[in-house]
Amino acid sequence: MKHLKKAISLIMIVMLLLVVGCAMEPVGPEESSEEESVEESEEQIGGELILATTTSTENSGLLDYILPDFEEKTGVDVKVVAVGTGAALQKGIDGEADVLLVHAIEREEAFVAEGHGPARYDVMYNDFVIIGPESDPAEVEGLKVVEALTKISEAEAIFVSRGDDSGTHTKEKSLWESAKITPEEDWYVSVGKGMGDTITMAEELQGYTMSDRATYLSMKENLESVVLVEGDEILFNQYGVMQVDPGKNDQINSAGAEAFVNWIISEKAQELIGTYKAYGEVLFNPNAK
Repeated sequence: MKHLKKAISLIMIVMLLLVVGCAMEPVGPEESSEEESVEESEEQIGGELILATTTSTENSGLLDYILPDFEEKTGVDVKVVAVGTGAALQKGIDGEADVLLVHAIEREEAFVAEGHGPARYDVMYNDFVIIGPESDPAEVEGLKVVEALTKISEAEAIFVSRGDDSGTHTKEKSLWESAKITPEEDWYVSVGKGMGDTITMAEELQGYTMSDRATYLSMKENLESVVLVEGDEILFNQYGVMQVDPGKNDQINSAGAEAFVNWIISEKAQELIGTYKAYGEVLFNPNAK
């Protein structure tokens, strides 16, 4: 009888252990991977994002360098529309873009103030330079900007302007105003082109032009034009990013635009921007706050 009781006790202990073991069974590989895939899918936004930006960010090669990181993280396919800042802002106003990366801070702030976007954020900066033939017919090398433009005007040396309502063109016009000069004579050539085309034309005409440093450096290998005026505080060139108001139409990819803004001011994207170089020089300096 004693042996029987002991056997029954042992059987009950074994059954209890089996029940507890089943309750504590770990999640199998199949269930675990399903949880992970759900978590990953929540981070993937997908779809197409229209980025209206300046020709300088594309011509310099910066976007080709940094965008793959954003596309891989979010699954978003970024369609870049590279135009002048004025045209990029208009695309935002018309609801034809999802996010803007441009460089005309007063116009950007007006864009937000008028309700076309929720906010504007600093992204990076570089500077403008005045380039021209090495012979420097107007003798402007090393001068401050206002003095250089005055001498170009007095010498009636060819100056090629983008003339495209871009951020660079906006800045150039403000510099002529600072010099109290209205450039309307034959020596002033307004071409209505992007930065790369404008530099090429100035090169062909043996004239001067104003360029963002990044685009000039990206083309420098094939140019004879050299930097003649630089370092003046007035040549500072700030870039900003803005999401377009998603209420403009139901085609706006608001999730993608918000993700892009958060990404480009993030530590990772800022690091990418700061490591992009041409001829050993950093083209854009990250400064998102």
